[in-house]
Amino acid sequence: MVGDARGEAVTERALVLGGGGITGIGWMWGLLAGLADRGVDLRTADLVVGTSAGAVVGAQVAAGLDPQERYAAQLAPPDGEVAAAPGRGTLVRLALALVGPPAPQRVRARIGRVALATRTMPEAERLAAIASRLPLHTWPDRPLQVTAVDAVTGEFRAFDRASGVGLVDAVAASCAVPGVWPPVTVLGRRWIDGGVRSAANADLAEGYSRIVVLAPVIRGVGPFVGVRQQVAELRERSRVALVSPDVAALQAIGRNMLDPARRAASARAGQAQAAAVAEEVAAAWGG
Repeated sequence: MVGDARGEAVTERALVLGGGGITGIGWMWGLLAGLADRGVDLRTADLVVGTSAGAVVGAQVAAGLDPQERYAAQLAPPDGEVAAAPGRGTLVRLALALVGPPAPQRVRARIGRVALATRTMPEAERLAAIASRLPLHTWPDRPLQVTAVDAVTGEFRAFDRASGVGLVDAVAASCAVPGVWPPVTVLGRRWIDGGVRSAANADLAEGYSRIVVLAPVIRGVGPFVGVRQQVAELRERSRVALVSPDVAALQAIGRNMLDPARRAASARAGQAQAAAVAEEVAAAWGG
């Protein structure tokens, strides 16, 4: 946060971190570390917006964790971690949820019904897994918004420190991939992945003059707006840099973004990609 000539606070920089599974987490931390090596420290954001995988990274960024340490953590062998993926039947049900009235909130509610009906691990076990990834379990001082979708109504929500929701619960809700992880109970309701609305929800950075969007996934599905469209609208009023995986990173990430065996390669690809995008990101971010 900076001040204007009259001494009033103004919103300046926003960092938006999109969804993309465990490989997306690796890629984003590799990118953040590579950018920091080149003098671009995105931890100076006045606002951090996190969706799904980006909620995990966003909570860590907003807490001021060191990019090099987090990058190194992505390179550790995935001992005991197994790849997750929805079953074929679940994929069919999710595809059918896109059929019908195209109003986005109604589509999200249909996806939520699939999530609620799918048998997954116990919610408490999933919450413990998310807690283990967050060294701090309280909301950071830096403004952080974590996105989620009501599994019953399809309502979109961005949780923050003022929402009355615990940080671990908010991040777990944002990461609740339909058909893979259980919906999370927050405020007496069940919530699923914020990426069901948008892969990055970059429009939440509206009003910030300098914006960087790191989006492992940029496409929109069905009636949902893609990241490129949201960024195009932000660029009408702000300086925006959008970074998504390059060809090498896409190859490293592979077809299953929930495969921990690909996390290290994804992180290395992000770190390498930083060299190509540092100038663009620095221009948008400013000194």
